[in-house]
Amino acid sequence: MRLTRGTGGAPRVALAAVLAAGLATHAWTAAAEEPAAPMAMSGFYGSYDLTREGSGTSWQPESTPMSGLMGTHGAWLGMADAFINVIYDDQGGPRGAQETFSTSMLMLMARRDLGEGAFGLRLMLSGDPLMGRSGYPLLFQTGETADGVTPLIDRQHPHDLLMEAALTYSRNFAHDLSAFVYAGLPGEPALGPEEFMMRLSARDNPEAPLTHHWLDSTHISWGVITAGATWRELKFDASAFNGREPDENRYNIEVRPLDSYSLRLTYNPSRDWSLQGSYGYLASPEQLEPAVSVRRSTFSASYNAPFAQWWQTTFAFGHNAPSSGPGSNAWLLESALRVAGAHTLFARLERVDKDELFREGEPLFGMSFTIEKLSLGYRYDFLQLRSVGLGVGALVSTYSYPQALNASYGYRPTSFMVFVRAHL
Repeated sequence: MRLTRGTGGAPRVALAAVLAAGLATHAWTAAAEEPAAPMAMSGFYGSYDLTREGSGTSWQPESTPMSGLMGTHGAWLGMADAFINVIYDDQGGPRGAQETFSTSMLMLMARRDLGEGAFGLRLMLSGDPLMGRSGYPLLFQTGETADGVTPLIDRQHPHDLLMEAALTYSRNFAHDLSAFVYAGLPGEPALGPEEFMMRLSARDNPEAPLTHHWLDSTHISWGVITAGATWRELKFDASAFNGREPDENRYNIEVRPLDSYSLRLTYNPSRDWSLQGSYGYLASPEQLEPAVSVRRSTFSASYNAPFAQWWQTTFAFGHNAPSSGPGSNAWLLESALRVAGAHTLFARLERVDKDELFREGEPLFGMSFTIEKLSLGYRYDFLQLRSVGLGVGALVSTYSYPQALNASYGYRPTSFMVFVRAHL
């Protein structure tokens, strides 16, 4: 199986990052996706268990098992997590395509107590730019551009090489009360659920959700300052950030004004639940529509069931109200179940309004269509090398949409992916 143009170095580079993270921290204890024991260390933003921490300043259910590596050095607590997927992708129908590519992520975090508070460092990198600016085939996916001129349609854009570089500081005022600040270039503002690459209910699925641009597309924002407070099971955070999504230059660092804002309230009523509601104003999020701003509202609920090794489910809703044109909705329900040590089952159901499926000049340009998608998948981990696990998996997707799209997409095409995964 030959890798397509632009992907040749990606598997080698990203796999090297996974292996390097494992070897460099050989003295650390590998969580390896096993249920975590109660943590002695508090989180980055308050005096709750570290397992409550999600991406950026988001929360997840506190009973979520930790993955990757963890260890201490003096006053520092360090964490590393990484994965690489090498994927063969076959998107069906007339507008589908076949391609082999890789996706990857390396996350490093460190935390130490500092007086009555805590100081933290967060870094996240991705080898996605090596797949090329046009990303990978994904039916009905829209958003961003590969050349700064034409939109990406039926393709998922790659992530930037630098996904997060952030500093955090929190200050405890009582056992259950704290305040915190987070600053990132890039960073993730207080808007939407935990990003899909890090959500336990989504991370085994190798394809991005169609609802990405209604829920968590701001997870790479070039300029973020967030302030917030936690009290017992409640967290409130607010962000000033740059609302423009990353451009097609995936290796650069962009310094932009903080022209957007967001507010989020999160409630964890028990160790197994995490609920969030958020609202944001995004100034000119799309490069090709600079005059259009968006008001985004989201709600999500994640539940980590005390069943098998772990079983996490997320329900999420997002609404985009652009300054020009009608609003649109997106719904997501996804779940992943880990059983018998090496077997993971996952599923995702989505319903989303899409009005960017055709380019200017085409008969259906600008029309909105409701797309429904169901994906089912499985992963088997067949080998553990020190701290690195190796697995194989597959998923299949089917769609439902209005008859007006049959001429372009065919009648209910089927898509599938097969993949090899290395992970800490």
